[in-house]
Amino acid sequence: MSSTVRLAARPDDSTSVQRPAVGSRRFALPLGWILPVALALAWELAVRVGWSNGRLMPPPSRIAETLWALAASGELAAHVVATSVRVAWGFAAGATVGILAGALTGAVPLARRLLDPTIQALRAIPSIAWVPLFILWFGIFETSKIVLISAGVFFPVYLGVASAVLSVDRRIVEVGRAFRLSRPALVRRVLLPAILPQTVTALRTGLGLGWMFVVAAEFMGASEGLGYLLVDGQQLGKADQIVGAILVFAALGKLSDAGLAAASEPFLRWQDRHQDGI
Repeated sequence: MSSTVRLAARPDDSTSVQRPAVGSRRFALPLGWILPVALALAWELAVRVGWSNGRLMPPPSRIAETLWALAASGELAAHVVATSVRVAWGFAAGATVGILAGALTGAVPLARRLLDPTIQALRAIPSIAWVPLFILWFGIFETSKIVLISAGVFFPVYLGVASAVLSVDRRIVEVGRAFRLSRPALVRRVLLPAILPQTVTALRTGLGLGWMFVVAAEFMGASEGLGYLLVDGQQLGKADQIVGAILVFAALGKLSDAGLAAASEPFLRWQDRHQDGI
């Protein structure tokens, strides 16, 4: 009897052990700022005491002044909007085609044998190699930039979705059939949840590459965008503008990735993950 009582009390005990871990997550964001803030303060101090002249690598105060001047004039907002719109369109197009192609080659053996070798060969081509061809095909305006970003997003999304479909455990499909699920119900209740975690990871990877590819895209004769700020800063020797644009890229990439992760979280609540108990 006493052993039964002790066993029944264990769930409460485990719950009480896990509670501090939930509260500790509140400190995850401040802890993440410790390293970059410490490095920024150290470099600011190094420039102020004369250990470096800050010409090639300006201190944070000078970068902040440059970004503030760009923001006050309205230029920064225009560049951010132009870059963000290009990434949004490129990500939407590349992710859509990547999901469809990945699902097709993962689910249909004939399509996999027919299409996958060609796609894998194209995936190995460096992104910059596409630039002259896309300019020749689509000109130097927005279409070529969006197509280049879409190409960067497509490959990781395709690979992630195809791998997710191929790695679905056969036993869970057999369990669904044992419960006499119809084919649409089997897809909705078994297959989609099984491939969703890897699909979300693939989308986040594709989004990160979209921000990388937009730099190459905006080198293609853009008159606005953060990539244009990088080129303008390089031509005029403005190291503070270059670093400021890089920091804005980092902030936008982090915010968009966090937004995508937050949007996908409600669809992944069913997962019993190890980290949830830590």
